[in-house]
Amino acid sequence: MRLVIQGSTISYSHLAHIHQLCATSVQFVQIAQHAYYLANQATPLASVQLFCTEQKIDCAYVQDKHIVKNYGLCVMDMDSTLISIECIDEIADMVGIKPQIAAITERAMLGELDFAQSLRERVALLKGLKESDLMRVLNERLSLNPGATEWIAACKANNIATLLVSGGFTFFADRVKAMLNLDYAVSNTLEIIGGKLTGKVLGDIVDAQTKADELIKLREKLGLTSAQTIAIGDGANDLKMMAAAGIGIAYHAKPIVQAQATYALNFVGLNGVTGLLTT
Repeated sequence: MRLVIQGSTISYSHLAHIHQLCATSVQFVQIAQHAYYLANQATPLASVQLFCTEQKIDCAYVQDKHIVKNYGLCVMDMDSTLISIECIDEIADMVGIKPQIAAITERAMLGELDFAQSLRERVALLKGLKESDLMRVLNERLSLNPGATEWIAACKANNIATLLVSGGFTFFADRVKAMLNLDYAVSNTLEIIGGKLTGKVLGDIVDAQTKADELIKLREKLGLTSAQTIAIGDGANDLKMMAAAGIGIAYHAKPIVQAQATYALNFVGLNGVTGLLTT
């Protein structure tokens, strides 16, 4: 294994202290401006992990086989993963019901509610909202998370296909797909009639099982093995697709997701995925 540490706050003193904790003659190798790794680490050390957490530095003990050239597909969640917002919360804010919507969203993300049911309940509260309000959210509030562009560029450079699969909405997912030049996108479609939301979702709900199924379907289409796939997400409805992937990466995620992920990034941007997989 190699110990990968990443973070904008990393200093020489941090490196020296971690090196001392590891009690190794191997030296850190710098792989990016704020990323380093230490090779030949046989056993994860709780002392290193605790120190890094205290210093707001991401650390991960990465298996040597987990390098970017060994992957052919990356499947990613959208809201709070590729982008900085939960779109439905921001839509709700337009009509003054954000607290009600956010409370349902949070319970769903924590795994306390069935996602499909909770989504229908939330969308029902949006009935009558104008399509132009969705465009306002897109233009005024939606932004890519730090490092998203760099990570997707790394995927392109390494011939890794990219799939956005979201329990959010096609109105936003299709635009994020275009912004990042992703290969595929799957999400839910809001019914809009006469320029207004009807409070309904068209077709089957994209939920946790759908996310896993879409990963497997595209993986098989591309002729890849499970070990050649990466899944990145932040909420409980990402756990099934993460379990179906070769590695699952929790990005600024809920505790339940971090606990079940292969690796977690809590402080750096999505470019940190490249750091995890670089030697």
